[in-house]
Amino acid sequence: MAKTTLCLDIGSGTQDVLLYSPDVEIENCPKFVLPSPALQIGKRMEDHRMQGKNIWLHGRNMGGGVTRFIRAHLQAGLTIAASKSAAYTMADDLTRVTDMGIEMVEECPDGFTPLRLTDFDEAWWRKFLDAAELPWPDRIAACAQDHGFHPGESNRRGRFKLWQSFLDEGEGRPENLVYDTPPTMLTRLEDLQDDIAGGPVADTGAAAVLGALYVDEIEKHSHEEGIVLVNIGNSHLIAFLLYGGRIHGVYEQHTSCVDGNKLWADLEQFRCGCLSFEQVFKDRGHGCLTMKLPEKAGGFKPTYVLGPRRGMLDGFDVSFPAPGGDMMLAGCFGLIKGLEMRGK
Repeated sequence: MAKTTLCLDIGSGTQDVLLYSPDVEIENCPKFVLPSPALQIGKRMEDHRMQGKNIWLHGRNMGGGVTRFIRAHLQAGLTIAASKSAAYTMADDLTRVTDMGIEMVEECPDGFTPLRLTDFDEAWWRKFLDAAELPWPDRIAACAQDHGFHPGESNRRGRFKLWQSFLDEGEGRPENLVYDTPPTMLTRLEDLQDDIAGGPVADTGAAAVLGALYVDEIEKHSHEEGIVLVNIGNSHLIAFLLYGGRIHGVYEQHTSCVDGNKLWADLEQFRCGCLSFEQVFKDRGHGCLTMKLPEKAGGFKPTYVLGPRRGMLDGFDVSFPAPGGDMMLAGCFGLIKGLEMRGK
């Protein structure tokens, strides 16, 4: 295993960071909760808007949280141009980008200010770690939400085809969701992996599940009976049915589409295999998929909840773990756990 790993869990509001070393007690490993790259770039965009500057976007396909800043720039009567690679941040169908009034060009037009889009800015991180007098890591691992690029069909339906393949062909083993090479439709993770020099990447939901398994008692419990693991993020939530080292079901929803009662009702149906894809899809969620549930799992009653919006299930029959002593870094601990499970 590499000596030090910089782990990044890149969300819509924050990026949660762990500088992990196996030779240091986990409590003493440096940890950070910082504004997300989308908010950092959005702040720069706001500054340009206040100065009345037209901007040219270039760089990578990154988190869609930056799109609201782009719309605000256009609504202010200013002009935006973009390279093709950066334009994928706004939409997989690039005609939607040009319909917004954004010109597609590969070079910065005269009179425009360039602004680079990326989920990982190496120069920024080198300055940050230097200022903290911390070493550059031996490797970087990162997770981010990636709907995937699914031409000709809904991203939500396409995403669940990917889950189906994982449960069938990947045997539902959670550690296999930390990718050495992500599936080609996960274009954001591909770009992110390029920027972190080829390090391992994962979807945030998968990393959160593995983060719960970082807690020894939870991993042991998941082999004794079936459990539900839920991660409630600022924008998305995901739940897994886990038993015997395998994921037996996946449920994904937009956080804004449910309250505590609705989410709990969905989970009650989910744990018995009664919640359909179409039911969640019609509720504006991503969907739901369950395999044949093993009787030995005992109904998947124990429920563990993580994520910044976990308070949504406060008062219900759930537990709120804190992997590594810090719930906000569950995704980072999940990356470490997945790599350890794979002997990486």
